[in-house]
Amino acid sequence: MDYKALGLKVGLEIHVQLNTGRKLFCNCPPVVRNDEPHFRVIRRLRPSMSELGEVDPAAVWEFRKHRTFIYEGYNDTTCLVELDEEPPHEPDPESLEVALAVAMMFNAKIFDEVYVMRKTVIDGSNTSGFQRTMLIAHDGLARFFDYKVPIQTIALEEDAARKIEERGDVVVYRLDRLGIPLIEVSTGILTYSPQEVMEVAYYIGHSIKMTGKAKRGLGTVRQDVNVSIARGAKTEIKGVPDLSLIPKVIEYEVQRQLNLLAIRDELINRGVREDWFVKDYVDVTDIFSSTKSNVLRRVLDSGGKVVAVKTPGLRGILGREVQPNRRFGTELADRVRVWTSLSGLIHSDELPGYGITAEEVSRVSSRLGTDSFILLAGTNDRDLVDAVDVIVDRIREALHGVPEETRAANPDGTTRFMRPRPGAARMYPETDLRPIVITQEMLERARALIPEPIESRISRYMGYGMSRELAMQVIRSPYYDLVDYLITQFQGRVPATVIANTVVNTMRALQREGLDLSVITEDHLAAIFNELANGSITKEAIPDIIAAWCKEPNKPINEVISKLGLRRLSYEEVRGFVMERASKLGIRDKGKLMGILMRELRGRADPSDVEKAIQEYLSSLGA
Repeated sequence: MDYKALGLKVGLEIHVQLNTGRKLFCNCPPVVRNDEPHFRVIRRLRPSMSELGEVDPAAVWEFRKHRTFIYEGYNDTTCLVELDEEPPHEPDPESLEVALAVAMMFNAKIFDEVYVMRKTVIDGSNTSGFQRTMLIAHDGLARFFDYKVPIQTIALEEDAARKIEERGDVVVYRLDRLGIPLIEVSTGILTYSPQEVMEVAYYIGHSIKMTGKAKRGLGTVRQDVNVSIARGAKTEIKGVPDLSLIPKVIEYEVQRQLNLLAIRDELINRGVREDWFVKDYVDVTDIFSSTKSNVLRRVLDSGGKVVAVKTPGLRGILGREVQPNRRFGTELADRVRVWTSLSGLIHSDELPGYGITAEEVSRVSSRLGTDSFILLAGTNDRDLVDAVDVIVDRIREALHGVPEETRAANPDGTTRFMRPRPGAARMYPETDLRPIVITQEMLERARALIPEPIESRISRYMGYGMSRELAMQVIRSPYYDLVDYLITQFQGRVPATVIANTVVNTMRALQREGLDLSVITEDHLAAIFNELANGSITKEAIPDIIAAWCKEPNKPINEVISKLGLRRLSYEEVRGFVMERASKLGIRDKGKLMGILMRELRGRADPSDVEKAIQEYLSSLGA
């Protein structure tokens, strides 16, 4: 797709958990646990008006789901602040200094005073019904190689509770993650390609990690992506789980908006009007009294009913694909699933199907007076009424093009409806905490945390003899600081490329083979490189030594080398071996000899010694 011609605009929100000594608004340790919780609390949440006298539409949307929330906690790592039974403590100074360092790193304008704000969140992930957040800086500009990235805001906020389970109207959250400090970097409008946007997201997140104050591991960095095209609408896509998925998420969202615009144009050409769609249904249970459809049979046998919603003018539209394997009918079904306890809907463009016969379809069409309709089945009248309401609202929106909404990323890069976009009434001041004056002393402490820029680090690695590709691999590795340490320790004794390849590539390859690399420490690697520097082993022996240590990590390196028979042979020993074996093999081709003899001497001889000995052997034959 020609994204420039389409007017693609993308915004990023990068969230990075901080690895500080305490949570943001209490003294609890910022640890995530998987053992059995010590207590559970049951609550319901409801929206209230802000100081402006307004209620956030996203909050209303969540509230009308009538959900019950169960919160799990621990006596020793969660407290009354997380339970919203005690006012928040003063913000963690360490977290604030990290946020200030990030602001300086991205050339953002730091506020003289920082105010804690409440951001309405009523999906249950915050016990208070809001998330505490602080705007630290604004209007920055980050530079990464050829990228110039406008930074809209930098915020410091508390992470939400962790969703453990969802059972119908009951959602279970764990309080361990609630309150962990989180830096949010929001970019301005980016007009780069989807692939380039992914690179920008990586550079932002990695720059924060390089302060040494960010948590590592799955779920510690999360990305939200805002996407729009010309004539489309801003769509916020929450929780893109992996950086590599960003290009696909953007591509599929552009595809969805183009298809929704095409649907709008088609509906207008057909003369379809909003007043054709009425928030009412027709009971068609009798038509399916003897149905062979398992989907409908289960509901009917449970005392439920089947109703039909007229969708005049939508023949062929309901089944039109808007994203891979997702149709306009799926967009309607998403709304139904989010708003009610119904599992979805069946529309006329996919019938006959699901065990529903052509005769049953014909009878429904005759009763409704239209060949385009939606079937709903349920045991709860309130669910059916609510489902009809959201279906009609979404169809009416289709006549205007792309609705502004918040969507969730699916594992394949497609998205699903989550809730409407939040309004301006979502944010208001926290009344329990005083403003924080940013002092010169705080800025000086923060300045000490600013890491070496990525471009500078890559140039330094290339100066050590690494290729640009290997330098980028080190930068992207979670062990880049270990590589730096080992290069410093063995400078002039072990090539930096060998150290980098070992830490970044060899260990990753061994991990893919199923070995437990968590037992390999900095001391293990230092011992290996010390033996390499002393000429006791070859670099080809390194994978075997690490693999052996994965099973017996406490064994001294000398014993491991002896047991594996990987002590490096002297040149005289290599020469003697080559002369004898090459003579027996009777091969005079240097390449073939090299391949055979290196396999036989694997890990025990330096390739340069083997090559030299082969050359000597061939010269002795006059070859």
